[in-house]
Amino acid sequence: MKHGIYIARGEPTQSVPVAAESGIPFVIGAAPVQTAATPTKAGIPVICESWEDVVSKLGYSDDWDSYNLCEFAYAYFKLYGCKPVVFCNLLDPATMKTAVAAADIHVSNHQALLPIGAINDAALVVKAAGDAGDAYVADTDYTAYYSGDSLIVELLEDGGCYDAAEVSISYNKVDPTQVTAAKVAAGLETSELCMAATGHAPDLLCAPGYSSDPAVAAAMALKASGINGMFRAKALIDIDASDDGAETLDAAIAYKQENLTDENMVVCWPMVSKDGRKYHLSAHLAGVMTRTDSDNDGCPYESPSSKAMEADAMVLASGEEVMLSHPQANMLNAQGIVTGLNFIGSLVAWGNYTAAYPDSKAEEVCFIPLARVFDWVGNTVIRTLWSKLDAPINRRLMDTVVDEINIWLNGLVGSGYLYGARVEAPEDENTTENLLAGIIKVHIYIASPSPAQEISVTLEYDSSYVTAAMQ
Repeated sequence: MKHGIYIARGEPTQSVPVAAESGIPFVIGAAPVQTAATPTKAGIPVICESWEDVVSKLGYSDDWDSYNLCEFAYAYFKLYGCKPVVFCNLLDPATMKTAVAAADIHVSNHQALLPIGAINDAALVVKAAGDAGDAYVADTDYTAYYSGDSLIVELLEDGGCYDAAEVSISYNKVDPTQVTAAKVAAGLETSELCMAATGHAPDLLCAPGYSSDPAVAAAMALKASGINGMFRAKALIDIDASDDGAETLDAAIAYKQENLTDENMVVCWPMVSKDGRKYHLSAHLAGVMTRTDSDNDGCPYESPSSKAMEADAMVLASGEEVMLSHPQANMLNAQGIVTGLNFIGSLVAWGNYTAAYPDSKAEEVCFIPLARVFDWVGNTVIRTLWSKLDAPINRRLMDTVVDEINIWLNGLVGSGYLYGARVEAPEDENTTENLLAGIIKVHIYIASPSPAQEISVTLEYDSSYVTAAMQ
Protein backbone atom coordinates (compact mmCIF):
# COMPACT_ATOMS: atom_id res chain seq x y z
CA MET A 1 0.00 0.00 0.00
CA LYS A 2 1.19 3.53 -0.80
CA HIS A 3 -0.11 6.76 0.65
CA GLY A 4 1.34 10.02 -0.66
CA ILE A 5 2.75 11.57 -3.83
CA TYR A 6 5.34 9.65 -5.84
CA ILE A 7 7.40 10.70 -8.83
CA ALA A 8 8.74 8.22 -11.36
CA ARG A 9 11.39 9.39 -13.80
CA GLY A 10 10.77 8.22 -17.35
CA GLU A 11 13.36 7.24 -19.90
CA PRO A 12 14.89 10.31 -21.51
CA THR A 13 13.65 10.99 -25.02
CA GLN A 14 16.57 13.21 -25.94
CA SER A 15 20.25 13.10 -25.11
CA VAL A 16 22.59 16.04 -24.89
CA PRO A 17 24.49 16.58 -28.14
CA VAL A 18 28.21 15.88 -27.93
CA ALA A 19 29.75 19.21 -28.96
CA ALA A 20 32.72 18.75 -31.24
CA GLU A 21 35.91 20.33 -29.98
CA SER A 22 37.25 23.36 -31.78
CA GLY A 23 40.76 24.73 -31.99
CA ILE A 24 42.46 21.36 -31.53
CA PRO A 25 45.53 21.19 -33.77
CA PHE A 26 47.02 18.10 -35.34
CA VAL A 27 50.70 18.94 -35.81
CA ILE A 28 53.03 16.72 -37.79
CA GLY A 29 56.81 16.71 -38.22
CA ALA A 30 59.88 15.90 -36.15
CA ALA A 31 60.58 15.95 -32.42
CA PRO A 32 63.70 14.96 -30.42
CA VAL A 33 62.10 11.82 -29.03
CA GLN A 34 65.55 10.41 -28.26
CA THR A 35 65.49 12.75 -25.24
CA ALA A 36 61.97 11.90 -24.04
CA ALA A 37 61.34 10.01 -20.79
CA THR A 38 58.37 8.12 -22.28
CA PRO A 39 58.89 8.55 -26.03
CA THR A 40 55.93 8.22 -28.32
CA LYS A 41 56.14 5.78 -31.20
CA ALA A 42 56.93 7.32 -34.56
CA GLY A 43 53.88 7.81 -36.76
CA ILE A 44 51.33 7.44 -33.95
CA PRO A 45 49.32 10.51 -32.85
CA VAL A 46 49.73 11.43 -29.20
CA ILE A 47 47.82 14.02 -27.23
CA CYS A 48 49.63 16.53 -25.03
CA GLU A 49 47.71 18.47 -22.40
CA SER A 50 50.63 20.46 -20.99
CA TRP A 51 54.23 21.52 -21.53
CA GLU A 52 55.32 18.72 -19.21
CA ASP A 53 53.45 16.28 -21.45
CA VAL A 54 55.39 17.53 -24.46
CA VAL A 55 58.78 17.13 -22.80
CA SER A 56 57.90 13.68 -21.47
CA LYS A 57 56.44 12.26 -24.69
CA LEU A 58 58.31 14.14 -27.42
CA GLY A 59 61.35 15.72 -25.80
CA TYR A 60 62.38 19.29 -26.40
CA SER A 61 65.14 21.18 -28.18
CA ASP A 62 65.68 24.82 -29.12
CA ASP A 63 66.82 23.61 -32.55
CA TRP A 64 63.49 24.38 -34.20
CA ASP A 65 64.90 24.05 -37.71
CA SER A 66 65.48 20.36 -37.00
CA TYR A 67 62.53 19.76 -34.70
CA ASN A 68 59.50 21.73 -35.88
CA LEU A 69 57.16 20.20 -33.31
CA CYS A 70 59.17 21.96 -30.61
CA GLU A 71 58.47 25.35 -32.22
CA PHE A 72 54.74 24.72 -32.27
CA ALA A 73 54.69 23.32 -28.74
CA TYR A 74 56.58 26.31 -27.37
CA ALA A 75 54.26 28.82 -29.06
CA TYR A 76 51.06 26.98 -28.17
CA PHE A 77 51.77 26.11 -24.55
CA LYS A 78 54.28 28.74 -23.45
CA LEU A 79 52.99 31.82 -25.30
CA TYR A 80 49.26 31.17 -25.73
CA GLY A 81 48.59 28.85 -22.80
CA CYS A 82 46.33 26.66 -24.91
CA LYS A 83 45.63 22.94 -24.80
CA PRO A 84 45.40 20.21 -25.95
CA VAL A 85 47.45 19.40 -29.07
CA VAL A 86 47.63 16.16 -31.02
CA PHE A 87 51.21 15.69 -32.21
CA CYS A 88 52.49 13.17 -34.70
CA ASN A 89 56.25 12.73 -34.65
CA LEU A 90 57.73 11.04 -37.72
CA LEU A 91 61.34 10.92 -36.52
CA ASP A 92 62.27 7.33 -35.68
CA PRO A 93 65.63 7.09 -33.85
CA ALA A 94 65.74 3.36 -34.54
CA THR A 95 66.01 3.86 -38.28
CA MET A 96 66.69 7.55 -38.95
CA LYS A 97 70.21 7.71 -37.58
CA THR A 98 73.86 7.89 -38.59
CA ALA A 99 76.97 6.57 -36.86
CA VAL A 100 79.51 8.98 -35.38
CA ALA A 101 83.02 7.57 -35.25
CA ALA A 102 85.01 7.58 -32.03
CA ALA A 103 86.58 10.92 -31.20
CA ASP A 104 88.23 12.38 -28.14
CA ILE A 105 85.88 14.68 -26.23
CA HIS A 106 87.07 17.28 -23.72
CA VAL A 107 85.93 16.71 -20.15
CA SER A 108 85.04 19.63 -17.90
CA ASN A 109 83.85 19.17 -14.33
CA HIS A 110 83.83 15.43 -15.01
CA GLN A 111 81.36 15.90 -17.88
CA ALA A 112 81.67 15.40 -21.63
CA LEU A 113 79.01 17.08 -23.73
CA LEU A 114 77.52 15.53 -26.86
CA PRO A 115 74.96 17.18 -29.15
CA ILE A 116 71.28 16.60 -28.40
CA GLY A 117 71.02 14.46 -31.52
CA ALA A 118 73.22 11.83 -29.87
CA ILE A 119 71.26 8.69 -28.95
CA ASN A 120 71.71 7.25 -25.49
CA ASP A 121 71.61 3.58 -26.39
CA ALA A 122 73.90 0.57 -26.70
CA ALA A 123 75.83 2.24 -29.53
CA LEU A 124 77.13 4.85 -27.08
CA VAL A 125 80.66 3.63 -26.29
CA VAL A 126 83.00 5.47 -23.91
CA LYS A 127 86.70 4.60 -23.77
CA ALA A 128 89.96 6.13 -22.68
CA ALA A 129 91.24 8.93 -24.93
CA GLY A 130 92.67 7.65 -28.16
CA ASP A 131 90.00 4.92 -28.30
CA ALA A 132 92.25 2.81 -26.12
CA GLY A 133 91.47 -0.23 -24.01
CA ASP A 134 88.15 -1.70 -23.04
CA ALA A 135 84.97 0.31 -23.01
CA TYR A 136 83.96 1.91 -19.77
CA VAL A 137 80.79 0.55 -18.18
CA ALA A 138 77.58 2.56 -18.13
CA ASP A 139 76.26 3.33 -14.63
CA THR A 140 79.54 2.11 -13.17
CA ASP A 141 82.15 4.36 -14.77
CA TYR A 142 79.80 6.93 -16.22
CA THR A 143 76.16 7.85 -16.64
CA ALA A 144 74.48 9.61 -19.58
CA TYR A 145 71.46 11.90 -19.54
CA TYR A 146 69.94 14.75 -21.53
CA SER A 147 69.98 18.31 -20.26
CA GLY A 148 69.29 21.42 -22.30
CA ASP A 149 70.54 20.84 -25.82
CA SER A 150 73.16 18.24 -24.85
CA LEU A 151 73.57 14.59 -24.02
CA ILE A 152 75.82 14.74 -20.97
CA VAL A 153 78.24 11.90 -20.28
CA GLU A 154 79.10 12.29 -16.61
CA LEU A 155 82.07 10.42 -15.17
CA LEU A 156 81.25 8.79 -11.85
CA GLU A 157 83.41 9.33 -8.82
CA ASP A 158 83.83 5.63 -8.07
CA GLY A 159 84.45 4.72 -11.71
CA GLY A 160 87.60 4.13 -13.65
CA CYS A 161 87.70 7.43 -15.55
CA TYR A 162 86.59 10.05 -13.03
CA ASP A 163 89.68 12.26 -13.40
CA ALA A 164 90.08 11.90 -17.16
CA ALA A 165 90.71 15.13 -19.10
CA GLU A 166 89.40 13.53 -22.29
CA VAL A 167 87.44 10.43 -23.19
CA SER A 168 86.84 8.79 -26.54
CA ILE A 169 83.17 8.48 -27.43
CA SER A 170 81.41 6.90 -30.41
CA TYR A 171 77.63 6.94 -30.81
CA ASN A 172 74.67 7.08 -33.14
CA LYS A 173 72.86 10.34 -33.74
CA VAL A 174 69.37 10.94 -35.09
CA ASP A 175 69.03 12.42 -38.55
CA PRO A 176 66.02 14.79 -38.65
CA THR A 177 66.72 15.55 -42.32
CA GLN A 178 65.23 12.15 -43.10
CA VAL A 179 61.83 13.56 -42.12
CA THR A 180 61.34 15.00 -45.60
CA ALA A 181 58.43 16.93 -47.04
CA ALA A 182 57.42 13.80 -48.94
CA LYS A 183 57.29 11.80 -45.71
CA VAL A 184 55.25 14.50 -44.01
CA ALA A 185 52.79 14.56 -46.92
CA ALA A 186 52.42 10.79 -46.70
CA GLY A 187 52.39 10.90 -42.90
CA LEU A 188 49.28 13.05 -42.85
CA GLU A 189 47.34 9.81 -43.24
CA THR A 190 48.10 9.24 -39.55
CA SER A 191 45.47 11.88 -38.78
CA GLU A 192 43.02 9.05 -39.47
CA LEU A 193 44.22 7.47 -36.22
CA CYS A 194 43.45 10.49 -34.03
CA MET A 195 40.04 9.31 -32.83
CA ALA A 196 41.31 5.81 -32.09
CA ALA A 197 44.57 6.92 -30.45
CA THR A 198 43.46 10.06 -28.60
CA GLY A 199 39.65 10.28 -28.73
CA HIS A 200 39.90 13.68 -30.43
CA ALA A 201 39.09 14.79 -33.97
CA PRO A 202 41.35 17.78 -34.69
CA ASP A 203 40.00 20.72 -36.65
CA LEU A 204 43.31 22.47 -37.39
CA LEU A 205 46.08 20.78 -39.38
CA CYS A 206 49.57 22.24 -38.97
CA ALA A 207 53.03 21.42 -40.25
CA PRO A 208 55.22 24.50 -39.63
CA GLY A 209 58.39 24.28 -41.66
CA TYR A 210 56.85 21.78 -44.09
CA SER A 211 53.52 23.28 -45.16
CA SER A 212 55.28 25.71 -47.51
CA ASP A 213 56.04 22.70 -49.72
CA PRO A 214 53.29 22.49 -52.39
CA ALA A 215 52.87 18.73 -52.03
CA VAL A 216 52.50 19.00 -48.25
CA ALA A 217 50.02 21.88 -48.57
CA ALA A 218 47.94 19.89 -51.06
CA ALA A 219 47.98 16.82 -48.82
CA MET A 220 46.94 18.92 -45.82
CA ALA A 221 44.02 20.44 -47.73
CA LEU A 222 42.89 17.02 -48.93
CA LYS A 223 42.99 15.58 -45.44
CA ALA A 224 41.21 18.66 -44.04
CA SER A 225 38.30 17.95 -46.38
CA GLY A 226 37.48 14.81 -44.43
CA ILE A 227 39.49 13.11 -41.67
CA ASN A 228 38.18 9.56 -41.54
CA GLY A 229 36.14 10.68 -44.52
CA MET A 230 33.90 12.65 -42.14
CA PHE A 231 35.48 15.21 -39.82
CA ARG A 232 36.39 18.49 -41.49
CA ALA A 233 39.27 20.76 -40.53
CA LYS A 234 41.24 23.74 -41.75
CA ALA A 235 44.85 23.41 -42.93
CA LEU A 236 47.06 26.29 -41.76
CA ILE A 237 49.59 26.84 -44.55
CA ASP A 238 52.72 29.00 -44.50
CA ILE A 239 54.11 30.62 -47.62
CA ASP A 240 57.89 30.24 -47.57
CA ALA A 241 59.36 33.57 -46.44
CA SER A 242 62.95 32.70 -47.36
CA ASP A 243 65.04 33.75 -50.34
CA ASP A 244 63.96 30.48 -51.99
CA GLY A 245 60.31 31.46 -51.60
CA ALA A 246 58.54 34.78 -51.17
CA GLU A 247 60.47 37.61 -49.54
CA THR A 248 58.17 40.32 -50.87
CA LEU A 249 54.47 41.04 -50.72
CA ASP A 250 54.13 40.68 -54.50
CA ALA A 251 55.93 37.34 -54.48
CA ALA A 252 53.69 36.05 -51.70
CA ILE A 253 50.57 37.05 -53.63
CA ALA A 254 51.84 35.49 -56.85
CA TYR A 255 52.68 32.23 -55.10
CA LYS A 256 49.31 32.08 -53.39
CA GLN A 257 47.39 32.75 -56.60
CA GLU A 258 49.25 29.98 -58.40
CA ASN A 259 49.37 27.31 -55.71
CA LEU A 260 46.99 27.87 -52.78
CA THR A 261 43.31 28.26 -53.58
CA ASP A 262 41.66 25.41 -51.71
CA GLU A 263 38.72 26.31 -49.45
CA ASN A 264 40.14 24.12 -46.68
CA MET A 265 43.33 26.19 -46.47
CA VAL A 266 44.10 29.25 -44.37
CA VAL A 267 47.24 30.78 -45.86
CA CYS A 268 49.80 32.73 -43.79
CA TRP A 269 52.68 35.11 -44.66
CA PRO A 270 55.30 36.09 -43.50
CA MET A 271 56.82 34.78 -40.23
CA VAL A 272 56.72 36.45 -36.80
CA SER A 273 59.20 36.84 -33.98
CA LYS A 274 59.02 37.10 -30.23
CA ASP A 275 62.03 38.24 -28.20
CA GLY A 276 64.25 37.61 -31.20
CA ARG A 277 63.03 34.05 -31.91
CA LYS A 278 61.39 33.30 -35.24
CA TYR A 279 58.11 31.43 -35.58
CA HIS A 280 56.04 30.32 -38.52
CA LEU A 281 52.89 32.42 -38.56
CA SER A 282 50.71 29.29 -38.68
CA ALA A 283 51.85 28.31 -35.18
CA HIS A 284 50.71 31.66 -33.80
CA LEU A 285 47.48 31.69 -35.79
CA ALA A 286 46.59 28.31 -34.27
CA GLY A 287 47.11 29.79 -30.81
CA VAL A 288 44.98 32.84 -31.64
CA MET A 289 42.19 30.64 -33.04
CA THR A 290 42.13 28.31 -30.05
CA ARG A 291 42.21 31.15 -27.54
CA THR A 292 39.38 32.92 -29.36
CA ASP A 293 37.31 29.72 -29.54
CA SER A 294 37.86 29.15 -25.84
CA ASP A 295 36.54 32.63 -25.04
CA ASN A 296 33.33 31.67 -26.89
CA ASP A 297 32.54 28.36 -25.17
CA GLY A 298 34.40 26.45 -27.87
CA CYS A 299 32.32 27.83 -30.74
CA PRO A 300 34.57 29.06 -33.61
CA TYR A 301 32.12 31.75 -34.73
CA GLU A 302 34.52 34.65 -34.15
CA SER A 303 37.33 35.54 -36.55
CA PRO A 304 40.96 35.41 -35.40
CA SER A 305 41.51 38.69 -37.27
CA SER A 306 42.30 41.75 -35.13
CA LYS A 307 43.19 39.48 -32.19
CA ALA A 308 46.53 40.11 -30.49
CA MET A 309 49.38 37.76 -31.27
CA GLU A 310 52.07 36.89 -28.74
CA ALA A 311 54.68 38.34 -31.10
CA ASP A 312 56.47 41.64 -31.40
CA ALA A 313 57.41 41.75 -35.10
CA MET A 314 56.85 40.23 -38.50
CA VAL A 315 59.97 38.84 -40.14
CA LEU A 316 61.34 36.95 -43.10
CA ALA A 317 63.15 33.65 -42.67
CA SER A 318 66.40 35.63 -42.66
CA GLY A 319 65.22 37.51 -39.59
CA GLU A 320 64.80 40.79 -41.48
CA GLU A 321 61.78 42.68 -40.16
CA VAL A 322 58.77 43.13 -42.42
CA MET A 323 56.89 46.39 -41.96
CA LEU A 324 53.47 46.41 -43.62
CA SER A 325 51.27 49.45 -43.97
CA HIS A 326 47.52 49.07 -43.57
CA PRO A 327 46.97 49.17 -47.38
CA GLN A 328 49.71 46.58 -47.91
CA ALA A 329 48.20 44.23 -45.33
CA ASN A 330 44.84 44.66 -47.03
CA MET A 331 46.42 43.75 -50.37
CA LEU A 332 47.38 40.40 -48.88
CA ASN A 333 43.91 39.97 -47.38
CA ALA A 334 42.34 40.73 -50.74
CA GLN A 335 44.08 37.64 -52.11
CA GLY A 336 43.09 35.36 -49.25
CA ILE A 337 46.31 35.63 -47.22
CA VAL A 338 46.30 36.11 -43.44
CA THR A 339 49.14 38.31 -42.23
CA GLY A 340 49.88 40.55 -39.27
CA LEU A 341 49.36 44.26 -38.69
CA ASN A 342 50.87 46.55 -36.10
CA PHE A 343 48.65 49.58 -36.50
CA ILE A 344 47.32 50.65 -33.13
CA GLY A 345 49.40 49.49 -30.22
CA SER A 346 50.11 45.81 -30.84
CA LEU A 347 50.71 43.20 -33.50
CA VAL A 348 47.46 41.44 -34.41
CA ALA A 349 46.47 38.71 -36.82
CA TRP A 350 44.97 40.36 -39.91
CA GLY A 351 42.68 38.66 -42.38
CA ASN A 352 39.26 37.01 -42.50
CA TYR A 353 39.49 34.93 -45.66
CA THR A 354 40.29 31.33 -46.45
CA ALA A 355 42.41 30.51 -49.49
CA ALA A 356 39.23 30.16 -51.55
CA TYR A 357 38.99 33.95 -51.71
CA PRO A 358 38.84 35.80 -54.09
CA ASP A 359 37.87 32.97 -56.46
CA SER A 360 34.88 32.22 -54.24
CA LYS A 361 32.63 34.85 -52.72
CA ALA A 362 30.32 32.41 -50.88
CA GLU A 363 30.35 33.55 -47.27
CA GLU A 364 30.35 30.06 -45.74
CA VAL A 365 33.36 29.17 -47.89
CA CYS A 366 35.52 32.29 -47.92
CA PHE A 367 35.08 33.71 -44.40
CA ILE A 368 37.24 31.84 -41.89
CA PRO A 369 34.74 31.92 -38.96
CA LEU A 370 31.75 30.94 -41.12
CA ALA A 371 33.68 28.10 -42.73
CA ARG A 372 34.86 26.86 -39.34
CA VAL A 373 31.34 27.03 -37.88
CA PHE A 374 30.09 24.87 -40.75
CA ASP A 375 32.89 22.39 -40.05
CA TRP A 376 32.18 22.47 -36.32
CA VAL A 377 28.44 21.94 -36.65
CA GLY A 378 29.03 19.07 -39.04
CA ASN A 379 31.63 17.49 -36.73
CA THR A 380 29.26 17.84 -33.77
CA VAL A 381 26.43 16.17 -35.65
CA ILE A 382 28.72 13.24 -36.52
CA ARG A 383 29.70 12.69 -32.90
CA THR A 384 26.15 13.16 -31.65
CA LEU A 385 24.45 10.85 -34.11
CA TRP A 386 27.12 8.16 -33.96
CA SER A 387 25.22 6.42 -31.16
CA LYS A 388 22.17 6.27 -33.43
CA LEU A 389 23.92 4.33 -36.16
CA ASP A 390 22.39 0.90 -36.88
CA ALA A 391 19.39 1.58 -34.63
CA PRO A 392 16.04 0.43 -36.08
CA ILE A 393 14.53 3.08 -38.34
CA ASN A 394 11.19 4.17 -36.92
CA ARG A 395 9.33 7.39 -36.21
CA ARG A 396 10.89 7.70 -32.74
CA LEU A 397 14.41 7.57 -34.21
CA MET A 398 13.57 10.13 -36.89
CA ASP A 399 12.05 12.51 -34.36
CA THR A 400 14.95 12.06 -31.94
CA VAL A 401 17.53 12.86 -34.61
CA VAL A 402 15.71 16.03 -35.66
CA ASP A 403 14.73 17.22 -32.19
CA GLU A 404 18.07 16.57 -30.56
CA ILE A 405 20.01 18.64 -33.08
CA ASN A 406 17.32 21.34 -33.17
CA ILE A 407 17.54 21.82 -29.41
CA TRP A 408 21.32 22.18 -29.57
CA LEU A 409 21.17 24.62 -32.48
CA ASN A 410 18.50 26.68 -30.71
CA GLY A 411 20.91 27.05 -27.82
CA LEU A 412 23.58 28.38 -30.17
CA VAL A 413 21.07 30.88 -31.56
CA GLY A 414 20.15 31.96 -28.05
CA SER A 415 23.82 32.50 -27.22
CA GLY A 416 24.27 34.69 -30.28
CA TYR A 417 26.62 32.26 -32.04
CA LEU A 418 24.14 31.74 -34.88
CA TYR A 419 21.60 34.06 -36.45
CA GLY A 420 19.24 31.15 -36.88
CA ALA A 421 19.14 27.40 -37.48
CA ARG A 422 16.78 24.48 -38.03
CA VAL A 423 16.80 20.80 -38.86
CA GLU A 424 14.44 19.03 -41.25
CA ALA A 425 13.99 15.49 -42.51
CA PRO A 426 12.25 16.09 -45.89
CA GLU A 427 9.66 13.49 -46.75
CA ASP A 428 10.56 13.60 -50.43
CA GLU A 429 14.12 12.51 -49.58
CA ASN A 430 13.21 9.97 -46.91
CA THR A 431 11.35 7.79 -49.38
CA THR A 432 10.27 4.25 -48.72
CA GLU A 433 13.12 3.07 -50.92
CA ASN A 434 15.70 4.99 -48.90
CA LEU A 435 14.27 3.90 -45.57
CA LEU A 436 14.21 0.26 -46.68
CA ALA A 437 17.84 0.66 -47.74
CA GLY A 438 18.71 1.94 -44.25
CA ILE A 439 19.20 5.58 -45.31
CA ILE A 440 17.96 8.61 -43.36
CA LYS A 441 18.45 12.06 -44.85
CA VAL A 442 18.51 15.21 -42.74
CA HIS A 443 18.94 18.85 -43.77
CA ILE A 444 20.51 21.39 -41.41
CA TYR A 445 20.11 25.09 -42.19
CA ILE A 446 22.30 27.60 -40.35
CA ALA A 447 23.44 31.19 -40.63
CA SER A 448 26.30 32.54 -38.54
CA PRO A 449 27.62 36.10 -38.19
CA SER A 450 30.03 37.49 -40.75
CA PRO A 451 33.01 39.44 -39.38
CA ALA A 452 32.60 43.21 -39.43
CA GLN A 453 35.68 43.75 -41.56
CA GLU A 454 34.52 47.11 -42.91
CA ILE A 455 32.87 49.85 -40.89
CA SER A 456 31.99 52.89 -43.00
CA VAL A 457 31.43 56.24 -41.29
CA THR A 458 30.31 59.39 -43.09
CA LEU A 459 31.49 62.62 -41.50
CA GLU A 460 29.64 65.79 -42.55
CA TYR A 461 29.67 69.40 -41.50
CA ASP A 462 26.26 70.59 -40.31
CA SER A 463 26.05 74.40 -40.36
CA SER A 464 22.75 74.37 -38.44
CA TYR A 465 24.76 73.81 -35.27
CA VAL A 466 26.47 77.13 -35.87
CA THR A 467 23.12 78.95 -36.06
CA ALA A 468 21.85 77.19 -32.96
CA ALA A 469 25.00 78.04 -31.05
CA MET A 470 24.68 81.77 -31.85
CA GLN A 471 21.11 82.13 -30.58
